[in-house]
Amino acid sequence: MKKVLLSTLILLLGAFVVQANVSSYYLDHAAIDQMFEQAEQVDMFAMNTMAPLAGTSAAVVSEPDAAIAFILAWFVGPLGIHRAYLGTSTGVIIAYILTLGGCGIVAFVDWVVLLIGLVNNDISKYIDNPSFFMW
Repeated sequence: MKKVLLSTLILLLGAFVVQANVSSYYLDHAAIDQMFEQAEQVDMFAMNTMAPLAGTSAAVVSEPDAAIAFILAWFVGPLGIHRAYLGTSTGVIIAYILTLGGCGIVAFVDWVVLLIGLVNNDISKYIDNPSFFMW
């Protein structure tokens, strides 16, 4: 049964390959040239390039929330997700994953430090911290 199913599948695939013919596709060079002639050149360093977006509401990037970082450290601390949320470099996060948060010790201390930062409402010294030991 498997051989019949496999041979049927191969025959169907072969039929689809025969139907796809390169000569049925063509490139209209005149239309492409016309498109490039009508296109507007945009300078990415010019200040007015964002003018079409002026009327829309853009997302505002704010600092990470201490409560979210604390919750992430509580639930997935050994994986370093809280450090990724705080903007730590990728190497530190990989080290967290490989060592499971320093066998859980570093992740637990991070949790305590973030708890203190949550109480004091100041985790600014832990944001973008490049070291493995956050404290």
